[in-house]
Amino acid sequence: MQAKGEFEVTRIPQQELDIGGDASVGHSRFDKRFHGPLEATSVVHMLAVMAPMPGSGAYVAIERIEGTLDGRHGSFYAQHNGIMDRGRPSLDLTVVPDTGTDGLAGLHGRIAIDIVDGKHYYTFDYDFRD
Repeated sequence: MQAKGEFEVTRIPQQELDIGGDASVGHSRFDKRFHGPLEATSVVHMLAVMAPMPGSGAYVAIERIEGTLDGRHGSFYAQHNGIMDRGRPSLDLTVVPDTGTDGLAGLHGRIAIDIVDGKHYYTFDYDFRD
């Protein structure tokens, strides 16, 4: 199954975190609101680091999404793994197995994010396990 729609995102900077060796990683909270087949809100906590080479870095994040997906209400967690390799982005955004609750129990899948003209869009390829 596939759900496509738009979402808004608000970034709330958090205090950087010490990672040893006089280095730190960026920490941000994001609040999201999804529209379309996924009518939901979420909170994301992201850790990010940039490389000395411009356009290179990485982030990891955990997101809790709660709402309705194609009429089924519940919540689930998603895990982000983003890489920027000299300006070439890649993102793996996956439902954490067995975290779906209520009507979303058994949910699994992947979410793609596209940003076009400053607007955020999602494509959620998903299914339910027995």
